[in-house]
Amino acid sequence: MKKQDSKIIEAGTAIALEEPTDQDKAFLARQLVQTTLPHSDPGNVPVWSRKNGNLTLTIQQGYDENGEPYGHPFGTLPRLVMYWMTTEAVRTKSKRLELGDSLAGFMEELGLDSRHGGKRSDAYRLKEQMNRLFEATISFTASMQEGFSEGIDRKRMVVAEDKVIWWNTKNPRQRAIWSSYVVLSDRFHEAITANPVPVDLRALRAIKRSPLALDLYSLMTYQSFQANLYGESRFMSWRQLQKALGTSYTDTANLRKAIHDAMKKIQTVYNDLAIGSREGGIEVLPESLPSVAIRRNAGIL
Repeated sequence: MKKQDSKIIEAGTAIALEEPTDQDKAFLARQLVQTTLPHSDPGNVPVWSRKNGNLTLTIQQGYDENGEPYGHPFGTLPRLVMYWMTTEAVRTKSKRLELGDSLAGFMEELGLDSRHGGKRSDAYRLKEQMNRLFEATISFTASMQEGFSEGIDRKRMVVAEDKVIWWNTKNPRQRAIWSSYVVLSDRFHEAITANPVPVDLRALRAIKRSPLALDLYSLMTYQSFQANLYGESRFMSWRQLQKALGTSYTDTANLRKAIHDAMKKIQTVYNDLAIGSREGGIEVLPESLPSVAIRRNAGIL
């Protein structure tokens, strides 16, 4: 058995036996459940976008003091940072998020390896992806229609308006003299905390190496809430899943295999997820429960 598979089984057992504590609860902006960040590097393009239904996510890359592009956030690390940012913003009700006085403490909170440094380490990759994310401008655009009238609701936001970050990627456990922090912009803070989807942090840590599994896990929680709330199954075709998850798979067979492999991990850490037998996609049954209990007046649609 692979080490990662063993961790997933251990996490699934713990989740089945113990209800999540407040410290085990994490949150993600609903818009980033419906439309996800890139799985792989889009390359040096000024603007990247993904559309799912009536919602479009657009990311404009930032530039450093020399005019060089940081690039677009992609993969598992910016997803974990987005979970962390949303969770901290919800808990503290503050735009200023403290990263701690050592990179190691922040990394361990995300379930990353803080014991090693160097260019291939989690610390080095985290630094790069945080720069890409914090320097980006993000837009959530919803198209609307009422009778013969059409409209758009666009929120264009700088992610961070201020940041102070100290790095020691060779020795992440080396404590800095001053603390690191990031201050979210008003509009971004409001957007990510308005209708957040709660998930179990223990599950995130177990499946953190797969961006597809992370995206699918939060989507299944959202769909479970909807199915349970309205008492009706929620069905997503392979085409709808491809748009929602933003995978690069163009062949349906390859997409199905990738999602099937990810779903095996998810169902191990998500015991209250009930999947139906309808073919052509994934059917979430109404007896499903969200991965973390959601109040019906929590504002999740």
